[in-house]
Amino acid sequence: MNRLSRSLTPARLKVAFVLTLLTILLLVSYRVYLTVFETTYHDVHATQIERIQQQAQDDTNHDWHFAVVGNINNSIGLFERKMIPRLNHAGLDFVVSAGNAVSGGGEDKYRALYRSLSHLNMPYLLAVGDEETDGFGASNFYKHFGPYFFAFRAGNSQFLFLDGSNPHSYAFQLHWLKERLRDVSALHRFVFIGYPMYPASDKSPIDFDVQYLSDNTFRDQLHSLFSSYGVDVVFSSSLHLFDSQKRDGVRYVVTGGAGGLVLNNNTSFYHYVDVTTKDDGVSIMVKRLDIGQHKIFKTLESLWLFIHSLFYVGWLNSLLILGLLTLLAIKLYSAIFVERDYYRSYDLNDTRWRRRPLVIAMMTNNYLPFIGGVPISIDRLRRGLEHLGHRVRIIAPSYANEDDGSNDVVRIPSLWNMGQHSEFRLANPLSWRIGNELRSLSPDLIHIHHPFWLGWTAQWQARQLRVPTVFTYHTRLEHYSHFVPLPGPLFRNLIAHTIVRRFANRCNVVIVPTVSAEEYLRVIGVTVPIYVLPTGVDFNWYQTPKPEVVNRLRCKHRIQRSQRVLLSVSRLSQEKNIDFLLVAADALRRRSTQPFRFLIVGEGEEHQRLQERIDTLDLADVVTLVGAVTPKDIVTYYQLADAFVFASKSETQGMVILEAMAAGLPVVAVRSSGIDDLVQHERNGYKTAADIGAWVAATQRLIEDDALRLNMAQCALGTASRYTIDRLANEVSEIYIQMLAQYHAQRFTAVAQ
Repeated sequence: MNRLSRSLTPARLKVAFVLTLLTILLLVSYRVYLTVFETTYHDVHATQIERIQQQAQDDTNHDWHFAVVGNINNSIGLFERKMIPRLNHAGLDFVVSAGNAVSGGGEDKYRALYRSLSHLNMPYLLAVGDEETDGFGASNFYKHFGPYFFAFRAGNSQFLFLDGSNPHSYAFQLHWLKERLRDVSALHRFVFIGYPMYPASDKSPIDFDVQYLSDNTFRDQLHSLFSSYGVDVVFSSSLHLFDSQKRDGVRYVVTGGAGGLVLNNNTSFYHYVDVTTKDDGVSIMVKRLDIGQHKIFKTLESLWLFIHSLFYVGWLNSLLILGLLTLLAIKLYSAIFVERDYYRSYDLNDTRWRRRPLVIAMMTNNYLPFIGGVPISIDRLRRGLEHLGHRVRIIAPSYANEDDGSNDVVRIPSLWNMGQHSEFRLANPLSWRIGNELRSLSPDLIHIHHPFWLGWTAQWQARQLRVPTVFTYHTRLEHYSHFVPLPGPLFRNLIAHTIVRRFANRCNVVIVPTVSAEEYLRVIGVTVPIYVLPTGVDFNWYQTPKPEVVNRLRCKHRIQRSQRVLLSVSRLSQEKNIDFLLVAADALRRRSTQPFRFLIVGEGEEHQRLQERIDTLDLADVVTLVGAVTPKDIVTYYQLADAFVFASKSETQGMVILEAMAAGLPVVAVRSSGIDDLVQHERNGYKTAADIGAWVAATQRLIEDDALRLNMAQCALGTASRYTIDRLANEVSEIYIQMLAQYHAQRFTAVAQ
């Protein structure tokens, strides 16, 4: 069951589905409304000035009654719904915004403002403030309203609008302003500039230097012109208060209470400035408004403006939102109305897949002659399946010393290797040979052994061939961050788990070697069927005694009969935790009276560093790095040893532990996911924490107590006997058949529908 349907009850799912459909319907209707009824607008100021001048021609009195507002900030609840009705009933000739009429310079904010101002019963004009030019606001202001600074004459009054936001135009504005002020016939002069020119008498609730005109030289030159030419009033906004002061006969008024932030105290309150002109002067009164807006309604207003913004700016936003809601509706519909049976079907007809051998393609990022757990596991599975009569073809990287001996291993040219000893070869995932070989093989399925690189290619090819995929989770990817050119914590904690989850969920079936590996996959979110199936061993091969070869090895490594032999088989790589074993061997040598030798079989990029560590610890007479040994010959080392030791925490299944048990070796291992299911503590070995003292104590008991060691050896043989290659091949074959029957039954159902 998906996460959505698990988190909601059926009744709530139905409610969510209905609400989602209603939301889609409402948004589609709103989009249609915006397209049909919302009109475009340009050069608004030209029309508004004509209306004002027409009033002057019709009224021979030439007196004006107008209002100045500041910091509207796109307020709907306050300015549009509460202040505009009062302005409409105040007998005004027109309204001027002194700046910050919008809350941002976006197209959506300008359109919302235009809709609000359309409720005024009189002309209106806007000065450029800080918010008008925010972002790309300057271009939007110019497109919709007109130039940033302009002037006009109406009756016996002159109105001048300046742009304080653009320092590059200051010099030109001064020249332009001086020319306009030479009109000596004007009885009254009013200037509007968004930024206050002088500090207010009272401190603003939000007071920053950027709220004032920043260029003092420009300010002083403006003031000189204003006082010389008899400007009556200079209006500004920006500050969240009302302030009036007079300098050299010029009154400077700051108004900032038309809808933005105020504190509703004696300094900061909602208001507008009422201006009346007479032949004998100008009357200015502040009209304080006892209005406010609840925080909840203010939040809802902001949310609505956000939705309006997304829909009004363009079709792309609309389609994106509707697309997401549609996907949610589909998900809800699927969770509610599509019936599911979460048990696998027991009525599948698998006869078609049982009466003939299967054709199986396997893709892996490494294979023999590279020695490692994954290649050996693949080779054993291949041999077991071929013994059952199935045909298996392996697609793997090319190596310098490969000797496949058959045509059922397809080698893909390698791009580069990732280790000093060529452990990892990255095959070319785009090689044409992969597709050609798969098409010629026409497999029934593709079995993938790594969740990346050739694994990605395998999934893509499977979709093209319309065949199912099986993924065997061999490796704890997060322990290989040192191979990846990314920050270690990022890869270990996020990327590795994401890669595994996404890859596994794109396969039809996942096979894991241990129960702990299955638990991990479920925890990270893998939802496809998972089968627990440990890798098998050729049990009889490890029982065949080879005393002469064992004696030669004893002589080769100068091992005395009185010495116990500890063995570890591992790639010499960082994730295998070899350093732990070296430190533990040093401690064991000092603690135990029983002489021993420690052989480490394997090769890797850490060889040189580990040898230097052995020399530093003076362990050369105790620890030997044997190097690489072929899978056929390694059984001799198992027979030479008395116990097997292991410290890696990166395994999904410690296959070498199973091999050691098949050779009759008890095990001492650091507890981890790949160890826990095989090692039965104090029966066939010891599981310890990653603690040197605990590990040394367990190993000391084994090498000093012969009876205990022999008893554990018998238990180890019993454990290994349950994991044979034949059993593995039979169970994997059964998984293949069930998966193929399920896959093709679902395909037939999908085509029929």
